[in-house]
Amino acid sequence: MNFRKSILLLSLSFLGITTLKAQNVSLKLSNDLNEERQDELIVLKRDFLEKKFKKKLEGKIAVKNKNQPVFVQFDDLNGDGIWDEAAFLLNFGELERKELQLSVETTNSARIKPVYRAYVRQKRRLPDNTFGANLNRDSVPANQPNTDFKLQKLPSMLTEGPAWENDKVGFRLYMDIRNQKDIWGKRTAKMVLDEIGANPGNSYHKLSDWGMDILIVGKSLSAGGIAVNVPLQGRDTLVRLGGANMGRIVYEKVADGPIRAIFRMHYPEWNILGDGKLASATEEISIWGGQYFFESKVTLNGAPRKTQLVTGIVNLSAKQSHEIFNKQVAAVYSYDMQSENKDKLGMGVSMLKKYWTKFGNIGDEGVDIKNSYTAYEKLDKNNSAKFRFYVGWELTDNKFKSQEGFARYMKDQLAKQASPIKVK
Repeated sequence: MNFRKSILLLSLSFLGITTLKAQNVSLKLSNDLNEERQDELIVLKRDFLEKKFKKKLEGKIAVKNKNQPVFVQFDDLNGDGIWDEAAFLLNFGELERKELQLSVETTNSARIKPVYRAYVRQKRRLPDNTFGANLNRDSVPANQPNTDFKLQKLPSMLTEGPAWENDKVGFRLYMDIRNQKDIWGKRTAKMVLDEIGANPGNSYHKLSDWGMDILIVGKSLSAGGIAVNVPLQGRDTLVRLGGANMGRIVYEKVADGPIRAIFRMHYPEWNILGDGKLASATEEISIWGGQYFFESKVTLNGAPRKTQLVTGIVNLSAKQSHEIFNKQVAAVYSYDMQSENKDKLGMGVSMLKKYWTKFGNIGDEGVDIKNSYTAYEKLDKNNSAKFRFYVGWELTDNKFKSQEGFARYMKDQLAKQASPIKVK
């Protein structure tokens, strides 16, 4: 009897060891560039991980790098309550190869206190002139007017719409008929967007310890604003996503840090040509720690044939634009004394070269869009287009104190975009 019990216990122990081993897999990552890479975003999709583990994942996973735990953010992208992507940040040396250890998370998994390096928020003003909770969803009707600060000290939405930031830079979107983007120049790594604009006595147009609003946008494409180029009767017609024909706007928060923040702006009733034929547009914006850019993915449905996405950079104060290309990526940037603080600011846009079609320049002669360096991009097979918008303010980092420094940064970013970290 005792002999049989011993055999049974031994079999169960062996089964437990086998099961534990089956729950651990390795992940190989490689940097093919001969340069260091800081805060690279690694995103692992759920189906990729389930193939790795050879089973359906019921819970989360744990990641270790050289036996040290790595903080992982789990994002539910479609709102079904189940995470779709696991995201984390890693540093790489020149031509470095890494092998990570992945395991199905158990009660013994490391508990890591995260540092917030990315944040998105949308808040509404309350009757007592404070601002409420961070909303998961919000909307405004068509023809939503912009705030008249001569009539009211505080807008209905904190800083007039959604704002997003990381530990390097911040942005906001005017959630009204303007539908333009603005830049928060930051001098701190802290997340500050809950406080900015909440007290009308503290103007964000004046330099503070945290930074300030550094952009004047006018009627431009601002900081990565959205337009489309539509062929019409043999001519190209440039139409901004804004104004009366834009229709209602819906905000949707997807992920809120601490590593990356994601949100979507939906425009379900866009009357592009004013002819009553409605299209829909969705812009999904992502930002993550350690970078001086946000990434945008715009999807159009129901747009006229051969429509192209157009984005741009305000050029109210810039004297010229500069173009950069490598084999995979195209970019345009400006650098000048063009911040609202009257100091040096670089701004740039990049996109994959296989979708890029041209760069342009609109001056004061424009009607709907003025004073913009423009970038045109074809839609992919899913009617989507992606781009990155970069910011380099001299008060954020000394490397942006000269045009040469910003140009080096842009070239470095294009090289990284052309050669992403390989994961297998």
